[in-house]
Amino acid sequence: MLWPDGRQFAFTIFDDPDGQTIEASTTVYSFLSDLGLRTTIGVWPLAADLKLRSDEGMTCANQEYLDWILELQSRGFEVGFHNATSHSSTREQTESALAQFENLFGGPPKTMSNHYHCREALYWGEDRLSGFPRRLYNMATRGRNRNASFGHRPGHPMFWGDLAKEKIRYCRNFVFGDINTLRQCPTMPYHDPARQFVNYWYASSEGANIRSCLNRIGEHDQDRLEEEGGACILYVHFGHGFREHGQINPRFRQLMQRLAAKRGWFVPVANLLDYLLAQRRDVVIKPQQRSAMERRWLLHKFRHGSE
Repeated sequence: MLWPDGRQFAFTIFDDPDGQTIEASTTVYSFLSDLGLRTTIGVWPLAADLKLRSDEGMTCANQEYLDWILELQSRGFEVGFHNATSHSSTREQTESALAQFENLFGGPPKTMSNHYHCREALYWGEDRLSGFPRRLYNMATRGRNRNASFGHRPGHPMFWGDLAKEKIRYCRNFVFGDINTLRQCPTMPYHDPARQFVNYWYASSEGANIRSCLNRIGEHDQDRLEEEGGACILYVHFGHGFREHGQINPRFRQLMQRLAAKRGWFVPVANLLDYLLAQRRDVVIKPQQRSAMERRWLLHKFRHGSE
């Protein structure tokens, strides 16, 4: 892959809002901004109903948080979608959340990631998989994730797949234990005809909490990403341990400073995926390509319990 402006690799982040506080988020994002990185932050447009789920992160219903998100957007960060709120939502609620997102941020979200607590997730649980990997997954989980999501099922009260197809370009699926996301998912962004309500899928590299993130972006892995000319879309929750005693984790600070000093292309997720999509001649994933990727993901999930 040839990257713009002679850059040697690409790196970005999709940050899910789970566990976010204004204090922790402003600390981390000020640091990223000062390094010259521009990434993507997922949001919940609607307030959570605390009778359905305890408050586990900020939503756009909090004015102070919203003002800060708008400031991030003005500085070149992308705002993504992480379902309507932190608990399951009906079609009407998701439709309202998408309208609210568009009103707040000037247009529909280009990227999204499913929130694992939301039953209106698109193609979640066993529906992420096909054929033998699906059967293996159901055996390993004892069928606990059968009928785990309904966002893609027409007629269900939580169905919103048609809205996703109309509004959202990219949706995250598989997460891998490799800094080079593109090596694990060389076809991304890809369309899967068997999952018609998502326009294009993308993958990510595991970094959900501070520990897994530090394991993913170590010096050796950074150098390998650069040597391979690859691309990393790091999946993180900056609300999960990245700020300690009012300060950014010192090891994370050190590693990100080292990474930012390299000749990387540091753009939000949608920018990176748009660029990759423009290079593709065939964006429809072949069954054998998907099966191989599903098996790699299952192996990583069974070993490490990733998303």
